Amino acid sequence: MPTSDQLLAELKLLHPKLIDLSLGRIERLLGKLGDPHKRLPPVIHIAGTNGKGSVTALLKAMLEAAGKRVHVYTSPHLIRFHERIQLAGDHGRSRDIGESDLVDVLMRTRAVNDGDDITQFEITTAAAFLAFSEHPADVLILEVGLGGRLDATNVVQQPILTVLTPISMDHAEKLGATLPLIAAEKAGILKQGVPAVVSAQAPEAMA
Repeated sequence: MPTSDQLLAELKLLHPKLIDLSLGRIERLLGKLGDPHKRLPPVIHIAGTNGKGSVTALLKAMLEAAGKRVHVYTSPHLIRFHERIQLAGDHGRSRDIGESDLVDVLMRTRAVNDGDDITQFEITTAAAFLAFSEHPADVLILEVGLGGRLDATNVVQQPILTVLTPISMDHAEKLGATLPLIAAEKAGILKQGVPAVVSAQAPEAMA
């Protein structure tokens, strides 16, 4: 049985780029997995440049204090990959996904992908959705990886809430060379009819 580190190293080789923003590859893989992203708990989707981690941590603390079971998806991790996928506990706080559970969803996702071209972030996001769909929770706090419009997390079409934290110059080589272009990419998580909380922004970003 491979370790999660071995699997993650292998999955990194499926695409020549670490970052290649697109929704087509993950949508294809999720379809093969039976669309786990359509069986998630209610989703709070968070994008922005600064403060995503703080907003996520505060929301998690408030929801758990109210007795809710909370899944959390964040990136990058500080020490080990398991931190990115936090599963709601039966009682109280969520916990990082265990090694055996992580290996299980990575292996199942890898098998279904069958060597197709996909970035490591996309395939591991699909694996996270698989894990979240199979464990009960009241809410999933879902943090964007990079940008928003074409980020792998944006396959979720009907969140219950979207959040935009302060936006500044961020990955200009991927998102655009100006603040309005970057803000437009991050605003791609906004959905018609879904409430949005938007932080104070620079005027050109707010526009």
